[in-house]
Amino acid sequence: MTFDGFETLAIHAGQEADAETGAVVVPIYQTSTYAQDGVGGLRSGYEYSRTANPTRAALEECLAALESGIRGLAFASGMAAEDTLLRTVAKPGDHVIIPADAYGGTFRLFSKVLERWGVEWEAVAQSDTDAVRRAVRPETVAIWAETPTNPLLTISDIEALAAVAHDSGALLVVDNTFASPYLQRPLTLGADVVVHSTTKYLGGHSDVVGGALVVSDPELGHRLAFHQNTMGAVAGPFDAWLTLRGAKTLGVRMDRHCANAERVVDALQRHPAVGEVYYPGLPEHAGHKTAERQMRAFGGMVSFRARGGEEAALKVCERTRVFTLGESLGGVESLIEHPGRMTHASAAGSPLEVPADLVRLSVGIESADDLVADLVNALEE
Repeated sequence: MTFDGFETLAIHAGQEADAETGAVVVPIYQTSTYAQDGVGGLRSGYEYSRTANPTRAALEECLAALESGIRGLAFASGMAAEDTLLRTVAKPGDHVIIPADAYGGTFRLFSKVLERWGVEWEAVAQSDTDAVRRAVRPETVAIWAETPTNPLLTISDIEALAAVAHDSGALLVVDNTFASPYLQRPLTLGADVVVHSTTKYLGGHSDVVGGALVVSDPELGHRLAFHQNTMGAVAGPFDAWLTLRGAKTLGVRMDRHCANAERVVDALQRHPAVGEVYYPGLPEHAGHKTAERQMRAFGGMVSFRARGGEEAALKVCERTRVFTLGESLGGVESLIEHPGRMTHASAAGSPLEVPADLVRLSVGIESADDLVADLVNALEE
């Protein structure tokens, strides 16, 4: 029997009861190597845990099911996943289009590492599909999208970008970290590769670092698996186990993240110390209609600009008590940060520099009343 319900897949995909003991939770196979039944006689295909590990394999199967893909691959971090993907599909002289407000770590990978290796890149506002189409060159091998973007929560039309990419023979890669597979499944909308920092919503408890790729094409999956093994930045068994544990509750957590974010957005919009609020759930958001079409709900990430400028933004970040000042996102606890000086400091002085008065919130699953009171107090002190 097969199941299609998201929550059912999150709990059961790749996670059958242990055949020997009946354990309902996938064991942590904390081993580096495996006994062989004669030279080349592998038991269940395992020989060395860089190449494959049963706990990691369970996570990879689960991730593939959640994203409606055919193959998932788990990595030591989201950046390790990005690097492996790019070194698989790009070579010196190739060209990649990235978002005009890409995540700072992605920008750093392109501008400080891949550029020196001879891969060209261009930042384009991907909410404008025509601008992306104009940026495509014969050397373009991928359009790299984030939707929603980090930290300005810009929305791009995944189906439209997929059409542009495929018309030119390029791949569409979608970083789905902000939405999670519960809110959005890019592969079903035409994307070729989904990227995740599983550190964020998939892990969900701020206790594990990891990354993932999910694809719908077997041949591309095979190439990525070769590079995953060759380059070696794989998820360890305990990290894979923690991520599996987190994925089980992704659906119920995301429902609460989204509900709390809506309460926070409403409070921010009403406060005189707040300027523009960035949240795709707002009807006035430029990408609202697209987000409404391709997302189940609008997510737990919120950004806003402080009317008092950078100093006011920094003070808000310092004053909260329920929102913890820290980088990362997607955990059960709420986080607040100043992107310009924290997660996106690497973009300073570049076309991707973020506004100095911007504050980013990762809205957790605490009491919404407490979250709103904490922000209002921080804005008014």
